[in-house]
Amino acid sequence: MPIDQGVLTLTQWLSPAYPVGAFAYSCGLEGAVDLGQVSDEASLEAWLRDLLHHGASHGDALFLAATYRADTPEAVAGIDATARAFAPSRERLQEADHLGAAFAKITGAVWAQDLDGLTYPVAVGRAARLAGLPQDLTAAMYLQAMLSNLLAAAQRLMPLGQSAAQAMLHRLTPLCSEIAAQTAQGDLDTLSSTSFLADIASMHHETQYARIFRT
Repeated sequence: MPIDQGVLTLTQWLSPAYPVGAFAYSCGLEGAVDLGQVSDEASLEAWLRDLLHHGASHGDALFLAATYRADTPEAVAGIDATARAFAPSRERLQEADHLGAAFAKITGAVWAQDLDGLTYPVAVGRAARLAGLPQDLTAAMYLQAMLSNLLAAAQRLMPLGQSAAQAMLHRLTPLCSEIAAQTAQGDLDTLSSTSFLADIASMHHETQYARIFRT
């Protein structure tokens, strides 16, 4: 069976080795651990599921899909402005902005794409559209990469072994395809977030005394 080059491109873009610095961010997870909202495997998995269904990850999937379906740079800029306004805290905006800038820099240099000034999910969606990569696979792999990064962060923040982390990723991976399908139309009129504890955790992290991650 021939290997799809598009899959290999997405694997490269969303690999932990891709130099965007995602390892430095926890999307508020460090704040949640500090507040005692996440303390064991069960609470971590519930927290991640809520992010996918109701929180930042669901919003990212919508922004990615909307950008992929946008036909003009002006439309992309409007989506990016909404993505910035939707960030629940200063640090979460910083995360989306810095990751987007790093992704734009390396992807622009290697694939000759103009992605400057875009937040991370918007930059990935635009890059996939310009490269002719499948939208559904891009969104699903983006979400799985996000989960992988958060599980790696959790292993540094709480008692969580490698086997347990990989088993949790295996259980949550089907949700990545499910959320990608639910958000495929990129309808920003459906944009919402009800993961209030995760949002508050990201705000708490801004003034947390001792911390490892930038968000």
